[in-house]
Amino acid sequence: MTTTTISLTNESATARLGRAIAARLSAGDVVRLEGPLGAGKTTLARAIIRALAGPVEVPSPTYTLVETYNAPDFQIWHFDLYRLEKPGDLWELGAEDAFDDGVSLIEWPERAEGAVPGDALIVALSVDAASRSATLSGTGRWADRVEAVACDAKNRLETSHE
Repeated sequence: MTTTTISLTNESATARLGRAIAARLSAGDVVRLEGPLGAGKTTLARAIIRALAGPVEVPSPTYTLVETYNAPDFQIWHFDLYRLEKPGDLWELGAEDAFDDGVSLIEWPERAEGAVPGDALIVALSVDAASRSATLSGTGRWADRVEAVACDAKNRLETSHE
């Protein structure tokens, strides 16, 4: 497993990480967005979606559990599983289609452990009083891409004029 950590100094840094992740996504990819309430999971998902689908409105799927968006090469499925009652309920949301042909961004993936593919990019967001960070890790088809995403995100941070 390849793992790297990126400091996220502000919301713009989170958006740049989202654009770096988006640049490496292809149909069938799963991104597990992990972390406590307020860590930035939805902010990161919005950045990824907007990088792929353009300037679209991206509401939080907290109550709908899933929202979909059209990108040029695939559909994006944004899941928020916080309110999911049992892992098997994921299939009622169309997850099979998402996992086969789309890109799946999954907030609170641990709520459907066993149903969410293990071959995923894991973005573990953390926040404390002094800092925010994202730890990226991946196996399988993500093993080689984690370093590329991290390098791209760090380059975007270094060249930013914000």
